[in-house]
Parts: sequence; structure tokens; C-alpha cells
Amino acid sequence: MRKAVFTLSFLVVALLGFNSYAQEVVSKAGAQISIDKEVHDYGTMEQGGNGECVFVVTNNGTEPLILSRCKGSCGCTVPSCPQEPIAPGASASIKVKYDTKRIGLINKSVTITSNATNSPNAVVRIKGEILNPAAEATPEKAPAGPVNGK
Repeated sequence: MRKAVFTLSFLVVALLGFNSYAQEVVSKAGAQISIDKEVHDYGTMEQGGNGECVFVVTNNGTEPLILSRCKGSCGCTVPSCPQEPIAPGASASIKVKYDTKRIGLINKSVTITSNATNSPNAVVRIKGEILNPAAEATPEKAPAGPVNGK
């Protein structure tokens, strides 16, 4: 009886272990997208500054990763995606250009559409603030005469 219980217990544990291994292998099948960062923070920059940044995309899957579309959330955010497939284990860059002529806070997104099985519509963001360039200061003249009016 002990041998039967031990054998049954061993089979259950073995099947559970095999099942979790099979799920792990299946989860890596196909193209898998991984991005080096979710947010690029420009910090503060003056109007007309360099609004370019780069997101590095890696294919951690078993099939080529195809980026079919990269779309900015508005016309001021222009991404540039690689056209060629990204081989398993390889990386590529997505360049994003923000129009720094616009003054104020930046909080924009870029949606990356691909054949990735783990995230077919990945979203990255850019943030920061564009400041007015410092205007030339003109010194004020001291008032002529007494300040108190005396």
C-alpha cells in the first residue's frame, strides 16, 4: 500500500512539474518584445532643444519580431521604426522626435504594434518640459528723486 501511495504521489508531482515546464516553453514561442525603458524623461529643456530619444527593442522570442506600426499620440511626436524584422535575440532602435517648438509640459505616448505574442501593442512614453528661452534682461533705472516722495 505504501508503494502504491508513494508511486501515485511521485506521478502527480512529476506531471505537475512537466505541466509547468510545458507552459514555460509555450510562453516563449513566437516573437517576444522587450523594451529597454517605458518612459524617456527629457527633464527641462529650452524651446528649440534636441527633442530626439531612442528606445531599444529586443526580440526575446523564437520567431522574427515584425514592427508593423509605430504611432505617436499627436503630430508633435514622430517615431521612426525599423522596417526589417528583428531576429530572435537581436535588438533594434526606435527613434522618437518631439517638436520642441511647443512650450509647456510633455506627456506623450508612442504605440508600437507588432507580431509579439506577449504584447502586440506596446506603449512607451516621453515626458518633460519645454521652457521659453531666457529673454535678454534690461536693467531698470533707479527712480530719480526721493523714494518716499519727501
